Amino acid sequence: MNVFLDLTSLIFLVIAVVIFWRLRSVLGTRTGNEKPPVDPFAKRPAEVPPPTGDNVITLPRNNRASDEEAAATAERIDAVAPAGSSLNGALKAIVAADRDFDTDGFLAGARAAYEMIVTAYAAGDRDTLKPLLAREVYDGFVGAIAERDKRGETVDFTFVGIDKADIVEAALVGGAAQVTVRFVSQLISVTRDKAGTVVDGDPAKVSEVSDVWTFAREVRSPDPNWRLIATEVEG
Repeated sequence: MNVFLDLTSLIFLVIAVVIFWRLRSVLGTRTGNEKPPVDPFAKRPAEVPPPTGDNVITLPRNNRASDEEAAATAERIDAVAPAGSSLNGALKAIVAADRDFDTDGFLAGARAAYEMIVTAYAAGDRDTLKPLLAREVYDGFVGAIAERDKRGETVDFTFVGIDKADIVEAALVGGAAQVTVRFVSQLISVTRDKAGTVVDGDPAKVSEVSDVWTFAREVRSPDPNWRLIATEVEG
């Protein structure tokens, strides 16, 4: 009788170990399919409802839908730049080269990128900056951070918000789309020395800052990321 119970217990123990091992292999390991870091410029695909029947035929995209999309894109460009202006023509040239380009989506991504970049710069976060900046701009930002660290300075930074973000220039240059945005933002930035004394800024003052940034992307590249290639601070 005791032998039978011991044998039964052993069988259940083996089953439990197998189940635990299978769960661990699925839940406790990295598969290489984890979600990548968020790209602020990435286009979010629309959710498509699942088919409701067994016999579903995907119809080809009709010309009317394409014409409607083109008209909607042209309307959004006209809202950003007056029809007939050089900026309007440049934006339409970018759309002709890159059908996924959309001014509304681009500006939403540019706003997110601007906040990420200025916040990461204040914090000295090189890892966040690297995928968002062109090599020359990244080197400049990192050099400024290194100089700040060398002096023993720290930055207290609060991003209040963006009042305006307007596309002011655009061009296709050697297969690359370049779009320049003027940002008007509100922020609090205070630089302190080693002793904690304020050497720049006012912790009680919200400052208005106007920046002109240029983003670029190779239109034929499978990489959807836009990168900051130039910065300018307006007086």
